[in-house]
Amino acid sequence: MLPHTLLLAALATTATALGKARVVNNCATTVHVWSVGSAIAGPYALSPTGGYYAEEFSKDPVTGGRALKITRAADGLYTGAPQTIFAYNLDGAGVWYDLSDVFGDAFVGSKLVVASQDETCQSIIWPTGVPPAGSQVKVCGNGKDVVLTLCA
Repeated sequence: MLPHTLLLAALATTATALGKARVVNNCATTVHVWSVGSAIAGPYALSPTGGYYAEEFSKDPVTGGRALKITRAADGLYTGAPQTIFAYNLDGAGVWYDLSDVFGDAFVGSKLVVASQDETCQSIIWPTGVPPAGSQVKVCGNGKDVVLTLCA
């Protein structure tokens, strides 16, 4: 029994924890976040200059991926307000992430940055809050947080 116990202890110490998808609000006004997959959670109000939301990376059982939808309006998910969408998909040891807008640009004039805490991973930067041309999809290991900073 002792070798079995040692094996379990060794496996427990080598398992890696999953990172989180985070949204940090550095804007001067409150923003609202919904976590959307096969079900919707939220809204979560992020207070100005430092409010944040975080969820551990997870694979949605129906859609596969998750989308953190951010609006300036408290009911923006349901009223067609401009949305910025920080989406991710957990895939094995990696996490794919991207940034997009629908129904307009919620943060026009404000810099947006998506960056992994793993400094070897690529960032997504929108200098003016408007999506640049081309693909914004990046991939990184899933052990570190990936952070969207609003009004960076």
